[in-house]
Amino acid sequence: TGLIKANFPTRISFAVTSHVDSRTILDMVGAEKLLGRGDMLYMPTEASKPKRLQGSFVSDAEIERLVYFWGNQRQIEVSPVDFDEVAERPLSAQIAAPPDTLLEEAKRLAQEHKHISASFLQRRLRIGYPRAARLMEALEQAGLVETAQPKRES
Repeated sequence: TGLIKANFPTRISFAVTSHVDSRTILDMVGAEKLLGRGDMLYMPTEASKPKRLQGSFVSDAEIERLVYFWGNQRQIEVSPVDFDEVAERPLSAQIAAPPDTLLEEAKRLAQEHKHISASFLQRRLRIGYPRAARLMEALEQAGLVETAQPKRES
């Protein structure tokens, strides 16, 4: 029962016949004094002692009537989606990100220095690489910097 108790830290006990059974379920006595018919002890994980609750009895016939009632309720009307009308643009083109607050500072640095890179922007603006790379892309799109050409080995 230790493994079960570790995986179910909240405990509920209905009426039991002996204090041994109560101790097995709740780690304390008390469940053997319950009246039955929905009388229970509920022990949440954060509580030091159990709470006494009263559960209600619901017959199978009542459950069947409830399920029948729910099943006969008016259905929600949902208009179908026409997937032919969905835009064929890539998702990245549909979502416009707000301009970066450091873009103006990055533009100033690009104008002041002959060569800049994402790592240069990281150091000067004290930001992470993903943001610095996005700023470099914005500077390239604005025409302030050119795309770096890889060095060719001879």
